[in-house]
Amino acid sequence: MTVPVLEAIDVGEVLGTGAGRVQALSAVNLAVAGGELTLLMGPSGSGKTTLLSILGCMLTPTSGTVRIHGQSTAGMKPGALAKFRRDYIGFVFQSYHLFPTLTAIDNVRIALDIRGESAELSTKNAAKVLAIVGLAGKMDSYPRELSGGEQQRVAIARALVGDPSVVLADEPTAALDAENGRAVMALLAQIARDSRRGVLVVTHDPRILEFADRIVRIEDGRIISDRRAVGSEKIAV
Repeated sequence: MTVPVLEAIDVGEVLGTGAGRVQALSAVNLAVAGGELTLLMGPSGSGKTTLLSILGCMLTPTSGTVRIHGQSTAGMKPGALAKFRRDYIGFVFQSYHLFPTLTAIDNVRIALDIRGESAELSTKNAAKVLAIVGLAGKMDSYPRELSGGEQQRVAIARALVGDPSVVLADEPTAALDAENGRAVMALLAQIARDSRRGVLVVTHDPRILEFADRIVRIEDGRIISDRRAVGSEKIAV
């Protein structure tokens, strides 16, 4: 049996204390396989972002554990957890999170610089991944010179440049119009064709259902459905 690239096992999360205590997640089990794009959908306050933060090793669950390639993060000290996150996970955010004073290639390179990669090699690898996302001609452009869709492509390139096992995207189309949103999702779906990598997209946007291999729905901190995308929901990428 193939080991999932990412798993949440009986994950629970309690936020706040006393009268403000909230059970944000309850016994969540989720496995993401390599070679697929999974959508995590649910209404506001359902626990989507909390679960994504736990899966991305940015938040430690109150109970349960996260495993990447079968390796549990339970008990990891902050330094080890940060390295684990850096080595295995790429993040794509709604608001791009690009540095405005850096060019596209330098925004991508920074993910390699913090790994201690040489300037020559990081520049070469950043240029390669920018070409993959269709921005070979925009490497020296600053974020202000790029469209929203192009900025999100830079963010995707930065997430990919370290060759992560998991790409986690938090509402990657929310700030984009329909055309750019579809282009970004087509790119993420193409990235997910790599059997070594799983892509999990948190969204409330029904326009992107067609790009999913799986659709997981969460409400009130619990997974209420987990199914393969079928029929008119799915298109070939």
